[in-house]
Amino acid sequence: MRILDRYILKEVLLAFLFGIFAFSAVFIGSGTLFRIAQYVTQYGASFSSVVKLFIYSMPAIMLWTFPMSMLLSSLLVFGKLSGSSEITAMKSCGVSFYRLMRPIIIMGFIVSLFAIAFNEYVVPWANQAYADVINYEIKNNAKPQSQEHIILKEIKDGNIQRLIYARRYDAKKNRMERIAMQDFENGKLVRVENADYADYSGNEWILHNGIIYSISDGEMSHTMHFGTQKLPIREGPDSIIREQKKPEEMTMKELEQQIKIMKSQYVDTTDLEIELYQRITVPMASLIFTLIGAPLGMQPNRNSSSIGFGLSIIIIFIYYALMTIASVIGRVGIPPAYAVWLPNIIGAVIGIYLIRKAAR
Repeated sequence: MRILDRYILKEVLLAFLFGIFAFSAVFIGSGTLFRIAQYVTQYGASFSSVVKLFIYSMPAIMLWTFPMSMLLSSLLVFGKLSGSSEITAMKSCGVSFYRLMRPIIIMGFIVSLFAIAFNEYVVPWANQAYADVINYEIKNNAKPQSQEHIILKEIKDGNIQRLIYARRYDAKKNRMERIAMQDFENGKLVRVENADYADYSGNEWILHNGIIYSISDGEMSHTMHFGTQKLPIREGPDSIIREQKKPEEMTMKELEQQIKIMKSQYVDTTDLEIELYQRITVPMASLIFTLIGAPLGMQPNRNSSSIGFGLSIIIIFIYYALMTIASVIGRVGIPPAYAVWLPNIIGAVIGIYLIRKAAR
């Protein structure tokens, strides 16, 4: 690695770390601490639970700060280099602006890849641990709440044996509604059972008004109607609700499975699809912000730090406004896979234009 690359990367890395701490502090102060205080006042959360909540909330916060920090670091570093005429000196020595951009673009790409992995393996785990602390330690005696889309799986030796889907759990009636159960043997679907609802009575779930379809070689062989029948699960409502994961607690593989199950029941999965594709687009914003931030930081000024912060806030606001608009577009017609990429595509086009302009 050349001296120039090491010099730029060192400056960018220091500014990047500063940005993570700065933006994380903003998120913590504006939301996390308030939510934790609510758990203390409403449920009497213990000190150990509060510490766990704080720790488990950090990965999700840090994920959002990666793109912001890359934007801030590129603005500050290139603003500093431009303000001290270092870029002018480098250009006079035959170093092009494209050459100056190379190390920071590589770093932006590496941060994006790291953020994707971080978002897949760390954030869902931390979010689930956060929810477990709330459910098991803070709200231990709270009754289960009504919830949409209940999914239960029975897996043995890595193979799925039974899949149960309920459109909704009604906490007031202690009832799961619109039940669909699939039984598998050696990985093949052999039976499908549908029922209007299932009531929890005593220590068991009772299905009502159902029909059983037997499947042979991928085709339905015969059917049988029933009035009531026992649902073959042991878990009570409290355990079932606690087992359900929110989208932010799922990995991309789990999200894909959830989408597949819900589509098989003709349920709209747009929100889940948007969540799935944003697992890639949000981390990739680190590279997009790098393309935008570096050429914008070129203008020499004496207050590059304050202007860098100001530009960061404006660009971040515009980007996340575009994200919101893209999510709305993805819900009204354009496939979510295309809609969620719009902010990054727009940002990349603007970044390339700014880089070409700065190079001239």
